[in-house]
Amino acid sequence: MPFRFYTNVLSQASRTMASGIMVVGLLLMGFGVVIIALPQLFAYLAALVFFIAGLGCAATALKIFWAGRRIDRLNANDVDVYRKNVRIHTGEPYDQ
Repeated sequence: MPFRFYTNVLSQASRTMASGIMVVGLLLMGFGVVIIALPQLFAYLAALVFFIAGLGCAATALKIFWAGRRIDRLNANDVDVYRKNVRIHTGEPYDQ
């Protein structure tokens, strides 16, 4: 009885992978043709994506600046920072 390295499962897996690669390749070729045919449309879409990403970054930066300003205002009011009812122990708890 011969030992087979190549089984039907491996054949099916390679065919599935090949068909997936073929679909991705055809989609990429189609996108390339559409971009060649309509370059201005895709330039506007790319500009829109970059503009929206820039707005998101600016909004995040403003939120961070605002939070930092609020923290600075809270810390400016507390000139004498101390804790009430706090004891500092320097020795063992059972030393008397």
